Amino acid sequence: MTENSTDTNGRTRLLRPGENKRNNDNDNDDDDVERGRPKEPWKGELVKSIVYAGLDAIVTCFSLISSISAGHLSSVDVLVLGFANLVADGISMGFGDFISSGTENDVAAKERAVTKWDVTNHITPQLMELLQKYQMLGMSTEDAATVVRIFAKYKDILVDEKMMAQKGILPPEEAYKPWKNGLVTFAAFIFFGSAPLLSFIILIPFTDSEIIKFVGACVLSGISLALLGITKAKIVGQSYVGSAMVTVLNGAIAASAAYGLGWTLRNVAG
Repeated sequence: MTENSTDTNGRTRLLRPGENKRNNDNDNDDDDVERGRPKEPWKGELVKSIVYAGLDAIVTCFSLISSISAGHLSSVDVLVLGFANLVADGISMGFGDFISSGTENDVAAKERAVTKWDVTNHITPQLMELLQKYQMLGMSTEDAATVVRIFAKYKDILVDEKMMAQKGILPPEEAYKPWKNGLVTFAAFIFFGSAPLLSFIILIPFTDSEIIKFVGACVLSGISLALLGITKAKIVGQSYVGSAMVTVLNGAIAASAAYGLGWTLRNVAG
């Protein structure tokens, strides 16, 4: 028994017996291959600044709260010291990200200018270096020479390739704005770092117990760290559970160390 099929030109043809089954099997194989494809990381220009500023903010602020609580200070002391430290660290983090991001892009631009001059004035040695690099990576001499000859026709592409292949530096982005990284880092630090302090604000009308407020700060910090851990896992394509557990564990270790130090100093110094 034969079946009808339409080819790519719209013509109807007869399928041989079993041909339709083979096509379906091939489609199933393709589906299996696609399911085995690793997940792509979550892309975003400013996502890294948000996640890592948030993680640092929560751990830093929660550790400060732990040390203050171990010293048996009041909620007012926690809020004053907590927010003062949060704003100061946020400004420092944001400015540091702005400086480092701008410097990184400036270094890449300077390195590209040097590489471009070398390619323009000493093309033969530059091509030989690239040829040797490809050979070290496993290319045959013939294939490496072919690739280098093609790159030699396009100077700008050759410059960028030499930067990445030989120096491990990505080409600079002309439209890059480092102030965005700094501003986002500052905002993320303030936003996420406020999470541990919210307990001392929200619970003011309900209780005067410093212990309950501290436990609330622990819960809010744990939830915030877990959410940021999941976000980090989404970015790099890792396990959500594993990333959340590691992030929470990091915060717990830092806070425990701060609490222990605060308790020790309180009892030693009186």
